[in-house]
Amino acid sequence: MGVTAAALLNRLVQSASRYRAVQKPKNLPAGASGAAGRDPHIHSTEILSQIDSGNLQKSVALLAASPIALPPFFYLRLLQLCSAKSALVETRKVESHLVIFNSSPSTFLLNRTIETYAKCGGLRDARELFDEMPRRDGGSWNAMIVAYSQAGRAAEVISLFSIMNGAGVCANEITFAVVLSSCGNALESFLAKQIHGLIVKHGFYHNVILVSSLVDVYGKCHLIDDARRVFDEIKSPNLVSWNVIVRRYLEAGNGSEALTMFSRMIREGFRPMNFTFSNALISCCKIMAQEEGRQIHVVAVKWALDEDDVVSASLLEMYAKCGLLDDARHVFHLHGPRNVFTQTSLVSGYARLGRVQDAEYLFEEMHERTTVSWNALMVAYIRSLSWEKALELAKRMVREAGVIEMDHVTTGLALNLCAGLSDSYLGREVHGFAYRRGFFSNHLVGNSLLDMYGKCGCLRSAELMFSLMASSRDVISWNALLSNYARHGRSEEALGILSRMQAETTPSKFTLSAALAACSDIPSLEQGKQIHGYLLRRRCESDVVVRGALVDMYSKCRRLEYARKVFDEKGPRDVVLWNSMILGYAYNGRGGDVPHLFESMQAEGISADGITFVGVLQACASSGSVGAGREYYKSMSEIHCLMPWMEHYECMIELLAKHGRTGELEDFIRQMPFEPTAAMWARISDCRQMQP
Repeated sequence: MGVTAAALLNRLVQSASRYRAVQKPKNLPAGASGAAGRDPHIHSTEILSQIDSGNLQKSVALLAASPIALPPFFYLRLLQLCSAKSALVETRKVESHLVIFNSSPSTFLLNRTIETYAKCGGLRDARELFDEMPRRDGGSWNAMIVAYSQAGRAAEVISLFSIMNGAGVCANEITFAVVLSSCGNALESFLAKQIHGLIVKHGFYHNVILVSSLVDVYGKCHLIDDARRVFDEIKSPNLVSWNVIVRRYLEAGNGSEALTMFSRMIREGFRPMNFTFSNALISCCKIMAQEEGRQIHVVAVKWALDEDDVVSASLLEMYAKCGLLDDARHVFHLHGPRNVFTQTSLVSGYARLGRVQDAEYLFEEMHERTTVSWNALMVAYIRSLSWEKALELAKRMVREAGVIEMDHVTTGLALNLCAGLSDSYLGREVHGFAYRRGFFSNHLVGNSLLDMYGKCGCLRSAELMFSLMASSRDVISWNALLSNYARHGRSEEALGILSRMQAETTPSKFTLSAALAACSDIPSLEQGKQIHGYLLRRRCESDVVVRGALVDMYSKCRRLEYARKVFDEKGPRDVVLWNSMILGYAYNGRGGDVPHLFESMQAEGISADGITFVGVLQACASSGSVGAGREYYKSMSEIHCLMPWMEHYECMIELLAKHGRTGELEDFIRQMPFEPTAAMWARISDCRQMQP
């Protein structure tokens, strides 16, 4: 591979013998024999001709045959050619000739050699040359710092800059910009603040590119307030400055402020770059800002940027994630880039809104699919509870894409599928696959495994999985364990898990809702009240999910007045909360109050669902309102467009049987689309025995 830079320069510095007369070279390449005795001018012309023709190897061979130093211009041209061809071996040969045949090699040329080594991937050669240089200037330090930066070695950049600063070498604007970039990559906010002070001290604060780099590094280090303060100090921000501040607000999770800065940029007369548009549209996705997204689309059309691939892809994703799938499809067909990424965005959008058939159709149209594409359709099936379809898709993915394409997200979805099918045997197979592929330690996979075992009733396996996750478990892990114990009727143990959880982390509102469900099941009014008090202290009691759980708990603990008090509190009320209250009245034998409650629900514009009518029909059965029950049942399909469930048939059978409507009951049973179940016959028998 040739003599190393360190050895050559060591010889240059330590031994005067290298200045002795050089003997005629032996074994010269073909065409180079006798070069020592030829006119140096003719020899130089030949080298230059080979350089101009791009023949690097012949040029270097002619250089090696020259027993004298060439003018600096030749070395510079050769180094440029080595850099263009990424020729590390030839770079070493050029450097060898430079240091052997020049009594005092030019620092400028040695700096260019360091740069060439870096571009050829010879970072070690570059550092050896840098360390052995007899004289170094600011350009030498810059060259080495830039070399480390280009190689992604942020720690070495920062270390070398510290040595440079300690040696009293003044950095220039290029050095500061490169080191700031490395500070951002290494999240070195402390050093970034020191460099900030040096930039001000050396009078470089007027440089908009350098100050924009400060904005960038503060944003990357999550010091977004400092980033904004520095940005506001830029007298004339350019397009890069605006793009940086919008991007950093987006990454800080403040999509609203990112859009504010984008709007301010437009008002101040700047035409955003395509990536700035993209960042603004992604911000709209984060905060579901549909109207702002449409306005940005209008601006993009005005400046003819809607046809740009980056902007159109971001527009499509924004519309898809905001649920505006017709608009997303319009962008896709009009001028969106038709590639696997945009098609996958649409599939994901359809999946998110439950439009499974549209997602299927688009998925089948795709000529190319990625792992994300398969995952997107899998999500659509799982969200729609289409477990068999999800299973067939998983098998098809293995056949067509192979297990190598399955990532940790696919594995997590497969575990969700096993949980939905209550198939612990298949779940254990997926568990083994996750272990073999190294996904076992992934947080998402760990929680999915825990939830799968819990939903399949393998609570001991769930506990074991929970224990193995001791160093990585979070609120989701605790929620999965607690809710699955409650789901399987182990409510006392579920409440014990809540006590253990509070010693490790803070329960979320979903944890406490699951705990309230456990209190409803036992029932345990005292513990339910304690959880209610905790919610009041945490100011969570106004959340609609929590209120629904509280209403249900108090209703099942026979404290209907407490349930009604929670229900009447100020705050939003959704169909789940209304259902909890209606079922609570029915459960506590107050069916006569349900019709008024149902009317109030309709007046608030809340659409009834199947569970609502289960509660209403139960209330009619308990209060003896046969006629009202008949009308509510009829309105399900005629007014509310709801197909009756098994539970609705059972409620009607109980209503008619309990109140002696034998003729109507026989007619109702004959009109049912299926034969009565054993549970229905048992209910009829019980109702008849209760009659006098």
